[in-house]
Parts: sequence; structure tokens; C-alpha cells
Amino acid sequence: MEKIGVVFGGSRGIGKAVARLMAQKGYRLALVGRDLEAARAAARDIGGDHLALRCDVAKEQDVQNAFEEMEKNLGRVNFLVNAAGINRDTLLLRTKTEDMVSQLHTNLLGSMLTCKAALKNMIQQQGGSIVNIGFIHTDMTKGLKEEQLKKNIPLGRFGEPSEVAHAVVFLLESPYITGHVLVVDGGLQLVL
Repeated sequence: MEKIGVVFGGSRGIGKAVARLMAQKGYRLALVGRDLEAARAAARDIGGDHLALRCDVAKEQDVQNAFEEMEKNLGRVNFLVNAAGINRDTLLLRTKTEDMVSQLHTNLLGSMLTCKAALKNMIQQQGGSIVNIGFIHTDMTKGLKEEQLKKNIPLGRFGEPSEVAHAVVFLLESPYITGHVLVVDGGLQLVL
């Protein structure tokens, strides 16, 4: 199977780290973000001839257009990484309803829409891999009270995007692992 992958949220943070590692392992990639210039800069930064696209994952037509563009320029996608997300972290009582809706549309609906679009290709090819990424320390989380949070993590520090990237590529390249949740949290779940 040809290694054609897409990283939604590939212009920064975890997505960019995942894209860099995938590129080193020979994947042909589309790096997708809301900001086309940031996606292009990330594609140039990782080197090679990778596609950069703009897409708001919360909009179904954007997702469909992105997959059509990928198929036209790269071929059928058989590896999907969902690293796109937004954070509107505040106390629930202070959170605006529109912020909650925006977060749900991007973080939940967006992953569902990209998975739906990718599955069409994967079913036709009779194979593929999808990895959806959760929370880790990136510029998206910089507003959190880090010192207090780190006290709860047994390793005493936040994970780095490159550490998550290795877990993602492991899952992408492990064809007999399916439906699994791999926790990469420095041991946080051990103390909860």
C-alpha cells in the first residue's frame, strides 16, 4: 500500500511534529490547517514535496474539497491523522456558549467529518489507518497554569509533540492494532 497521508492540524504543534516524522519515514503528505500560509510554511519546513491545504474541519464542504484536492494531487489517502483542535479553556460559568459550540464543532465534529471522508477511500482500498490525537502541551495550551498541572504528572513535565508523534506513527504502522486508545500522558492516569 502506498503511504499517502494527511495531517489535519499539520501546520503547528503535534500535527507538525507528526508530519515531520511521517515525512522522514517516506510518507507523501498533505498538511492541512485553517491558515494556508502556515500550512505551506510547515510543508517547506519538513522538506520534500508535500501538499499544503486550507480547511476548516468543522465545515463538511471544506473537508470534502480537501480530500478531492488530495486525491487529485497525491492519490487516495490511506493514513489520516487528526491533530486539529481549538482550546477555549476557562471556567464553565465564564465560558460563552458560542465558544463551547466552536470547540465541539472543531474538536469533535471535525474529527468525525475527516474520518467519514477518509473511510470512503480506505474501504475502496481495503485498508488504512486513522489516529485521532487528544490533549498535550503545545502553544494551544500555553494559557494553562502549568506548574500546578505538572505537579500531578508522575514524570513531572508535559509531553512534547515529538513524543506524541512517535506514538502516532507506531499506531499508523501497526496494521493489527485496531480500535485502541493509546494513552500518552506521562503517567497522569496512574494517579487519577
